[in-house]
Amino acid sequence: MTVSGIISALVVGLIIGALGRLVVPGKQNIPIWLTIVIGIVAALIGTVIAGAIGVANTSGIDWIELAIQVVLAAAGVWLVAGMYGRRHHHV
Repeated sequence: MTVSGIISALVVGLIIGALGRLVVPGKQNIPIWLTIVIGIVAALIGTVIAGAIGVANTSGIDWIELAIQVVLAAAGVWLVAGMYGRRHHHV
């Protein structure tokens, strides 16, 4: 993987993760790096799902693929924030 590939993966992860966090109500007490990781994973899984249902390569912006990625990121943020918050809350 090239440096530009890694940077673009981080940027996409940050955007998808941030959008995922915006969708989840309330405050998520998870670090930004974890949000980026969730975003990258959601983006990768979303691309695979979009490819499987045949919507990965539409003209222009792939809105359906993006929607799948944001929903996955929101679910990931919600799950991780729930686990992370409970685990680190009693310190």
